[in-house]
Amino acid sequence: MSAPTLLLLDLDGVLRRFGSDAPIEDAHGLRRGLLAETAHSLIGPALVGAETDAWWRDAVVGALVAQGVDGEVAASAVRAWSRVGEVVPEALELVRAVRGRCRVALLTNATDRVGADLASLGLDREVDAVVPSARLGVAKPDPEAFRRALRVLQHSPSATLFCDDSAGHVEGARAAGLDAAHTPDAAALRDALVSRGLLEAGADAGAESSVDGPVLLVLHDRDEAEEVAAELLAAGWAPCLVHKELLAGEDDAEDADWVVEVGSGPDGRAADVHRPFLDALAERHEGFTTD
Repeated sequence: MSAPTLLLLDLDGVLRRFGSDAPIEDAHGLRRGLLAETAHSLIGPALVGAETDAWWRDAVVGALVAQGVDGEVAASAVRAWSRVGEVVPEALELVRAVRGRCRVALLTNATDRVGADLASLGLDREVDAVVPSARLGVAKPDPEAFRRALRVLQHSPSATLFCDDSAGHVEGARAAGLDAAHTPDAAALRDALVSRGLLEAGADAGAESSVDGPVLLVLHDRDEAEEVAAELLAAGWAPCLVHKELLAGEDDAEDADWVVEVGSGPDGRAADVHRPFLDALAERHEGFTTD
């Protein structure tokens, strides 16, 4: 069997992940699980393009208020919950390894905000096309979502490999005639790519970074640095130390920048493993990262 010429990937759970909601809910006095429950119960119209992402998030705030949450608390919690997530570095390395051998596209159940999220994470440059459900008017696992996506991409199902962390979505893809693999983690994604001839078994793509040191987010304003540190702490990053530091090439204390020193991510791994996310976060504040 010839190797597929299109790799169609899910986004969330494959190439992007989110930290636990628990720190945000704890910080706002909300029951754990409430944000996800409320958000998922209301997202349907936004997923198929009938409503906007902004409408959905406003609806979540309204639903929380209707359940007795203070309006300002609800709005603050939803803002914090509306983070862009972070790149799964092992999966990104796999994508980079196979992109020279086939086209790579994303098929994601997502609202009209997904383009901005991908740009913020730098993922818009890592794939050849993005097809969100909001554009298609139908969401996975409906087989019609896959048929419409392939029409947009002008590709045949028989030459397409679809990978998703949801077994239900994989079944929907197979019903539409695609080869599909359940890939709940980067190891499973690697296995799927190797078995279809898109990656050599001995390739080292996806190997985790061995750097153990902290990452420094260099910003120009103390208030911004403290805001970023608080945001990271709320999402489970630790430690997040704010201090002023003279960097290489600076010899005057007045030139010193404000630095957020980040040790590890919400999953307990070294901050450097999450470098794409931290790079994007620093860029949003007109800063940069260094070791």
